[in-house]
Amino acid sequence: MKFIKQILFIVIVILVSYFSINNFLTSGFFPIHDNTQVQRVYEMGGSLSEGMFPVRWVADLGFGYGYPIFNFYAPLAYYFGAFFYLLGFNALLATKIMMVVGILISGFFMYLLGKKLFGEVGGITSAMFYVYAPYHAVDIYVRGDIAEFWAYAFIPLVFYSLLKVFKENKWRYIVLGSVSYAAVILSHNLTAFMLTPFLILFTFIFNLLEKKRKYLYGFFLIVIIAIGLSSFYVLPVVLEAKFTNIISQIGGGANFRDHFVCLPQLWDSPWGFGGSTAGCHDGMSFKIGKLHLIVGFFSFLIFTSGFLGKLNLKEKIRKNKNMAGFIIFSIIGFLISIFMLLSISSIIWEKLPFIAFLQYPWRFLIFSSFFTSVLAGALIWFLGQLPGKINKYKFNILSAIALITLLIYGNAKLFKPQRILNVDSNYFTNEKNLKWTTSNTTSEYMPEGFNKPKLEDQLPRTTIAKDDNYQILHEEADVESLHAFIKTDKENANIKINLAYFPAWDAYVDNKRVNLKEENTGMSIKVVRGSHALDLFFIQTPIEKLGNSISLVFLFIIFIGIIYPRKKKQNEETNS
Repeated sequence: MKFIKQILFIVIVILVSYFSINNFLTSGFFPIHDNTQVQRVYEMGGSLSEGMFPVRWVADLGFGYGYPIFNFYAPLAYYFGAFFYLLGFNALLATKIMMVVGILISGFFMYLLGKKLFGEVGGITSAMFYVYAPYHAVDIYVRGDIAEFWAYAFIPLVFYSLLKVFKENKWRYIVLGSVSYAAVILSHNLTAFMLTPFLILFTFIFNLLEKKRKYLYGFFLIVIIAIGLSSFYVLPVVLEAKFTNIISQIGGGANFRDHFVCLPQLWDSPWGFGGSTAGCHDGMSFKIGKLHLIVGFFSFLIFTSGFLGKLNLKEKIRKNKNMAGFIIFSIIGFLISIFMLLSISSIIWEKLPFIAFLQYPWRFLIFSSFFTSVLAGALIWFLGQLPGKINKYKFNILSAIALITLLIYGNAKLFKPQRILNVDSNYFTNEKNLKWTTSNTTSEYMPEGFNKPKLEDQLPRTTIAKDDNYQILHEEADVESLHAFIKTDKENANIKINLAYFPAWDAYVDNKRVNLKEENTGMSIKVVRGSHALDLFFIQTPIEKLGNSISLVFLFIIFIGIIYPRKKKQNEETNS
């Protein structure tokens, strides 16, 4: 019966989330700022289908020269989408599934956290406020930032795991916390960067409340294991970004100084599908949500009054230390997130290293949405504790229904695209779109100083560039290798290769390793007069191999950590 009840609440969360995903259930697709999502799923699927894992290189993007996008751009959501692509779904449908799942798991994981703190009804309330947060709609239907809203989904699970670790100190929750924090890193490293200080604040507050070292122990274990699990991605991001032009994403139109939010915009700003600009008149909305703010305020008011001994709540709050600690954390966290997206925080943005990579201070709306959603669940719990003769559980349910109804009435209209385009998968994955249209909008993963084609007819047609100095007798290429036979009458011919330079590429001429030279239009090698077999292989760099090894070691540690306690328990039961 308890299991059926749990399933019922989860089903309710999914069903009530319908208005956030119903636009994915139609044919076609809609325009978004980052209109490269279907292409990325397609390219990820293509690389996986040719045996590359982890996927680091894609062949078609970068004007057909290829580049190591998934070495640096958060890959988790695209692995998920590519899984469905490999099952036989077209790239557009696989992308839609990826996006819908990213939305739904945000509600599910917030429900787990809210239920732990405030019970089932409070959990559903927090989940719906999290799903229907205005910034969530911006991420999905305006920006199309799949990486960010996948990371958004895992944030509640990280805190749920920490709560369970602090309460029960069991290895399985260390594992869950590590995996969920690693999922944030792999979904969107910038969100993980912003999340980490809030995790430190959370641990500090709970350590003060309980004064037990196990909180610090659990926190450090989760962080270390999570970084270990994601090392196959983290190490290249940190140590190999210099081989790309990622630095170009700092400054210019993405200069953080131009993207602070004006305070009135947090209460209300016009909904739009444009971009972020300097000043207070942006083309997109940065509102937290009026109901989110009102509910958060009343939750804060009731909590403060109850904590001070009013409303007969003081004893009940003190008995629920986890809940009280999380509410305190949410109030402080909310204020910090607001501070960080306003211009008054500019001194921090100017001084902290690497924070410029965040580009947009309004990214902290992720956490404003998270904390107000938590406080929405807290309000439901508070209302159920107030003195009176009414049935508390029924009153809780009615209060939650009323709040969620108001929420959907006010916010469901935000979860709609500007328009639906009558397009199919091929519209995104045809050669012209991949090698020209998409490549023109996202080329930061190519080498710095690369001479990009100015016209479509300048795109490379073969992997080995055609040249009068040599003949291409045969050429065969896939995502991680090139095999060719060439012939030259020149004593020292320069063979031009239409692949963007990256140190993972190794070249062999007649089975002997040769040096690849970086060019501003690809790479080249020198050969002497005669006929030659030319082979190129994408072989992971020492840094990438080290990252893979560390990830495997931590996977093994988790496996042993799960198996050993079970075997120990079985042996104890057998001996007894």
